[in-house]
Amino acid sequence: MSDTPASPPQPGSWLPAWERRFRAPRVGLPDWADDAPDRCAVVATSGGVVEVHSWDRSTGTLTQLTSRKEGTVHAAIEPDGSAVWWFDDAAGDEFGVWRRQPFGSAPGEGVEDATGLPPAYSAGLAIGRGGLRVVGSADDDYGTRIHVIRPGEPARLLYEHAEDAGVGDLSEDGTLVAIVHSEHGDSRHPAVRVVRVDGDTFGETVAELWDGEGKGLDVEAFAPVLGDTRLLLGHERRGRAELLVWDVATGAQTPLDLGLPGDVSGADWFPDGSALLVAMDHEARTRLYRVDLAPLTTGGALQPLPVGRPDGSVGSATVRPDEDVWSTWSSAAEPPGVRDLAGFPVISAPGDPAPPSVPVEDVWVEGKGGRIHALLRRPAADDGTPLPGPLPLVVEVHGGPTHHDADAFRAYASAWVDHGYAIVQVNYRGSTGYGSAWRDALDAEVGHVELEDVVAVRDHLVATGVADGARVVLAGASWGGYLTLLGLGLYPDRWALGLAGVPVADYVAAYEDEMEGLKAFDRSLFGGSPDEVPEKYRHSSPLTYVDAVRAPVLILAGENDPRCPIRQIENYVAALQERGTTHEVYRYDAGHGSLVDDERVRQTRVELDFAARYLPPT
Repeated sequence: MSDTPASPPQPGSWLPAWERRFRAPRVGLPDWADDAPDRCAVVATSGGVVEVHSWDRSTGTLTQLTSRKEGTVHAAIEPDGSAVWWFDDAAGDEFGVWRRQPFGSAPGEGVEDATGLPPAYSAGLAIGRGGLRVVGSADDDYGTRIHVIRPGEPARLLYEHAEDAGVGDLSEDGTLVAIVHSEHGDSRHPAVRVVRVDGDTFGETVAELWDGEGKGLDVEAFAPVLGDTRLLLGHERRGRAELLVWDVATGAQTPLDLGLPGDVSGADWFPDGSALLVAMDHEARTRLYRVDLAPLTTGGALQPLPVGRPDGSVGSATVRPDEDVWSTWSSAAEPPGVRDLAGFPVISAPGDPAPPSVPVEDVWVEGKGGRIHALLRRPAADDGTPLPGPLPLVVEVHGGPTHHDADAFRAYASAWVDHGYAIVQVNYRGSTGYGSAWRDALDAEVGHVELEDVVAVRDHLVATGVADGARVVLAGASWGGYLTLLGLGLYPDRWALGLAGVPVADYVAAYEDEMEGLKAFDRSLFGGSPDEVPEKYRHSSPLTYVDAVRAPVLILAGENDPRCPIRQIENYVAALQERGTTHEVYRYDAGHGSLVDDERVRQTRVELDFAARYLPPT
């Protein structure tokens, strides 16, 4: 027998696998400094809280910069790598100011107000060389403002409009700023304006582009070459997300017809501006490609990049000065990581990795509006094969709604699998990744359209024996929480219980209290405000259908949530109380979600416990 003592268990190693996934260290894609690429800003967990760090790649030193009880998630690094910026809000309410902190400093050390502007919601940020800063702010009082700040000078107002807008990107030479705006009144399909920020021509419009009603544009990035006036844009002229190169000086536009089957976005430029790193999302998986632009043609030369495995999805990616590509990748079964093109880890936070989980199964269901794609996870037998049904089923609907569920690692979904549930995620009409018409189909009847697809998938899984029809849970957060409450009222016979996280519950009150950017989104979605189109808001509000709710419902709400504010949730809860409907409410001291592992675990445990108490027995 060896005299060497056994290694003590790592902190948390005695916890169940579902909880260890939530508590496993997480690290995001490093944001490297243009002129000092070994210096990076990194968002990673520290002590179970998401915080901003500096990372010196040359030494491997990861230094925590921020330490706030609610966590910190938004960060950027200056081009010379001397300082990191982070957004300072109050208890997760997203209303705050940008702070500047020296690279490699300790929490609280050398922190200063980076802009001198009053607190607001962030509307984009671009940091140039020589202290140039372009800062977007949003508030109910004025809509959107964009200021230009230079050392030793007062902030200059570059742009102001009542409608939603934001900073797109700053040209490499610091003379041009691309602004994404919705002055035409539709924030879901924005336009782009390029303006000068230097000398006597400050504020002068250089170029303007709008593709018309129902067709949005998105700023990807200026070419990373001094004096280069090419701007990469996302467009949807052919009914799905594609790319074009726009020379804002000459007005020349070159759409890139890449022949890829899915939606395409621009992840980054290669350093000399001769090629692009693009991401293609198709059927809930994202892949990376290099597109060579010299000579610039409508097709370009397309090269797939070996990132991850055939399953799974790329989350984000960047091109390094040596043309290596760093990206985040995960699958439903395998936890995320930051890797280079050779597949080697780039950076990882200290601690034990998350336990793996089960892979997803693709489910396709014919629905009223077309073929619906869903992702199913099932508990596995000892040999790894999915357990046969009928199983208790969680139908989880994603937020957004301009978002989609992907073949990617999720601690929340895996927790249900570990407790014997199947869980299905539905990319309903309104989701991204399946073309513009699919994304915008919810306009016809907001909330109702999405739920038609959700119910179709639910009914399919019951009919095929995967799910026990008497033990189906409807769950979701944000827009998913909204659809949960709406679904409990519209389809009361389909659900055994509902779990609604940070939902829209009373749409009129939600509009009155939510942040200005979301008011613009709602006006675009419904064709006006509640005063202008009251019947549309009433028709799509969960409160309208509260009388029909039969299933027990759990609501999770953030005290400081600017997106789904607390008052409108209280209105809905009061209606449940008045009608004697079984319900529970879990309130937490944060905003639209939490960056703290303890809190995320508590919320999941509350949901699991609620289901265990109220779901009918087999």
